[in-house]
Amino acid sequence: MKKVLILTALLGMAPLASAQESTTTTTETTTQTDTGTTTDTTQTDTSTTTDTTQTDTSTTTDTSTTTDTGTNTEAQAPTMTPAESYARAQELAVQADVAYPQAFYDRTLWKAAVDNAYMASAGDTSNRDYAAYLAQLYTKTQWWINAYNAWTRLGTLSDQEKQWAALSAAKLAYIALQRGDKATARTYVTQGMSWANTQSLSDLMKRL
Repeated sequence: MKKVLILTALLGMAPLASAQESTTTTTETTTQTDTGTTTDTTQTDTSTTTDTTQTDTSTTTDTSTTTDTGTNTEAQAPTMTPAESYARAQELAVQADVAYPQAFYDRTLWKAAVDNAYMASAGDTSNRDYAAYLAQLYTKTQWWINAYNAWTRLGTLSDQEKQWAALSAAKLAYIALQRGDKATARTYVTQGMSWANTQSLSDLMKRL
């Protein structure tokens, strides 16, 4: 009888022991899960804080540009009438004759004289004196093609103008012969001889 009671008591205690083990296991699992969750959350928050700090950091550069660096002197220069440009061209030509042993367009005073003569002629195309003076300065400064074209446009020339025109034709004919272009040289010689039959043009004609 005592054996039966002891077995019954032991059997009654077995479920209690199992329940305690289950409860302990559950408690440990829950504790581990909570701890893991807390750790993950802390790491995530730290990363977010770091990223935000890096994003907010920036450098601002202040750049300034100057666009107005000078004045337009041409716009400020007074406009001259054709008569004033013509007078100015003559004045500069006299100065250039004194300043330079030879006349070339690339000399400062000669260039200014020619440019003023051009403005006078362009400003009043009906004035023959302006056009003739421009052609004369082209010849004087050895700008042969411009001189030749200017004399050709004038049409009827005075005796002195014919000599200047013939000289420009002779110079252009010589240049054409130097590059072996006899056809062009002949054109210049023929036109030049219609102005004046100079020795230079006659010599060039013999070479054609």
